[in-house]
Amino acid sequence: QVDFVESGGGLVQAGGSLRLSCAASRITFSINTVAWYRQAPGNQRELVAAINSAGSTNYATSVKGRFTISRDNAKNTVYLQMNSLKPEDTAVYYCNAPTVMYNWGQGTQVTVSS
Repeated sequence: QVDFVESGGGLVQAGGSLRLSCAASRITFSINTVAWYRQAPGNQRELVAAINSAGSTNYATSVKGRFTISRDNAKNTVYLQMNSLKPEDTAVYYCNAPTVMYNWGQGTQVTVSS
């Protein structure tokens, strides 16, 4: 069983920035595709950004150019740098490995005020 631990969320004004971190045991991020997802109240969980073992990234259209996913292999941690935040980015953010889909962690709440 893989346990994901997401952190770094908080309350920020529109236009602000946050950096989320995703750590996990029993999975090596450098050889797996890891993705960030988010779920806003009343909405389905959606994929926000992903990074594969080669370091290639892809993003949801809604965050392209504002969010950056990255990975620190030494720390076995994946980050999501979020800039120019908008109120519609408000959600609980989760990480997971989309080719396997382990149990979800607790997520980290991001709230963007207008």
